[in-house]
Amino acid sequence: MKITWIGHSALKLEGSKTVFIDPFLTGNPAASMSLDNVTRADVVVVTHDHGDHLGDGYAICKKTGATLVSIFEIAEAGAKQGIKAEGMNIGGTVTVDGVAVSLVPAFHTAGLGGTATGAVVELDGKTVYHAGDTGLTMEMQLIGEMYTPDIAFLPIDGRFNMGPKMAAKAVELLNVSKVVPFHYDTFPLVHSSPEEFKKLVGDKSDVIIIKPGDFIEL
Repeated sequence: MKITWIGHSALKLEGSKTVFIDPFLTGNPAASMSLDNVTRADVVVVTHDHGDHLGDGYAICKKTGATLVSIFEIAEAGAKQGIKAEGMNIGGTVTVDGVAVSLVPAFHTAGLGGTATGAVVELDGKTVYHAGDTGLTMEMQLIGEMYTPDIAFLPIDGRFNMGPKMAAKAVELLNVSKVVPFHYDTFPLVHSSPEEFKKLVGDKSDVIIIKPGDFIEL
């Protein structure tokens, strides 16, 4: 599986299927691609409806015919726009075209549905945990135990989410072997240090610091 960090919290997973998670492209100063660059998508996962996460989710589905997978109210709103949508909720798993999406707890506000979520995506035998927007929570220990992700993407901005210290504790709770920090330095209000995060994690996990547009192979 190839995982590209588009910028902010946006990921593109490529394997037997193409999956976008929180595709905030339009209006994202850190984005390494635009909506015009999107030519294929099978599944679009949205963790919550804040603009920097819902982003171009509906537009990508309309353009490519992808299925939106999200908390029920976000999916329902998408279905009213004529897109294919699978609504679900925290604790559930939905499989679309061989892509299994589970929504997990996140401590953060949202509009539709009232709460943000994290997402665990299984594709081609690999499992990716995208924390979405969240503070530190003990549920991360259960996420690690129940889903055993191969890699985790954690926010570290320290204003709307965990900072490096809290995110380093999250790595310990998840007991995950690879972790990538994201959701920082997109805007002035979300400035943070991935190097500090890596130092705090130490030998508990392989911290991979990448730039928007870079990718990781699993």
